[in-house]
Amino acid sequence: MAPKRPEGAGAFPKPVESPAPKPPDPSTLYAALDLGTNSCRMLIAQPKGSHIHVVDSFSKSVQLGSGLETTGRLSRGSMRRTIQALRICQQKLKRHKVKRMRLVATEACRRAKNSRDFIRQVRRETGLQLEIIPTEEEARLAVISCAPLVSTKTQQLLVVDIGGGSTELVWIDLTSVPSRDRPKAIMRLHSGFRGDDSPFPGAKVVDWISVPLGVATLRDQFRDVEDDAARFALMSWFFEENLAEFAPYKDAPPSEGFQIVGTSGTVTTVAASHLGLRRYDRTKVDGLRMTSDQIDKVIRGYLELGPKGRKDDPRIGQDRHALIMSGSAILQALLRCWPTTRLSVADRGLREGLLYAQMSADGVLEDGPY
Repeated sequence: MAPKRPEGAGAFPKPVESPAPKPPDPSTLYAALDLGTNSCRMLIAQPKGSHIHVVDSFSKSVQLGSGLETTGRLSRGSMRRTIQALRICQQKLKRHKVKRMRLVATEACRRAKNSRDFIRQVRRETGLQLEIIPTEEEARLAVISCAPLVSTKTQQLLVVDIGGGSTELVWIDLTSVPSRDRPKAIMRLHSGFRGDDSPFPGAKVVDWISVPLGVATLRDQFRDVEDDAARFALMSWFFEENLAEFAPYKDAPPSEGFQIVGTSGTVTTVAASHLGLRRYDRTKVDGLRMTSDQIDKVIRGYLELGPKGRKDDPRIGQDRHALIMSGSAILQALLRCWPTTRLSVADRGLREGLLYAQMSADGVLEDGPY
């Protein structure tokens, strides 16, 4: 006799529905948009303890500065690409109902003769009001974005931000700051490089410079050099020549307690190549420390690959292969000047700096005061 079939056997079980994630409170949200020479990037985030929690993000290579070296103007094509990207940013800001934001443009808009017309066109077509920030503010924002990566053992800090159209370098003396407070002292620079009336021991900005050469502008200046290795060498030495005015501690570069923090697509790509990552992983790259020898080995590997090999290398990526050698030339020049066993890789930059500055000014980050 066949066994009796249990009641309900074979029926589909009642689905268990997971509740939809609760959208963040718009009143806690901040946004930061960085429109550079090569890329348009945006973050929407909220404060979480002493850090930021990213709610939404956007990144697109728009090549706004394409042709700027020869014409001195933003081209119609580059402006069209950029406005298309900015429309997406505007939609994200509207969807999340973000009220507090800073939307900034950097070197390409600082240099272009028609940048004001472009800013007006962006406002007219997207409703977004872009702000062209000066070089000092760009450098300051890059510095404070890297504050969480500063070691409590660091006495002398060099922050390097390799952009598409310019490279910012800031040298900071932390010797008067108690060890445990050094990352906080960097964060307090959101109020300016020249210091303020804060009662806390301060980070002293010894020197800073904005070199009008980034990965895109340096590449464009040497397009006519056909030999790959020769072009790389010329770019590197040319960049070093442009560092002549930036020479803190040139005669006696510090060794103990010296840290370089590098923030840029170049530095993170070199780090990913060093780790052998075929798929980029921010958690493995951000905060990684590399020596001069390790970086030099990666760059020599890029040269051995040649243009075609770099284009096909998954560690470099399609968006980066055309710019990686000009960025590497800048990085190599920096390490000739200041060799170190402590270059910290920062997958962070202007956007994070903008967010930290806004949140710090509003007093919504914990473990302050900043």
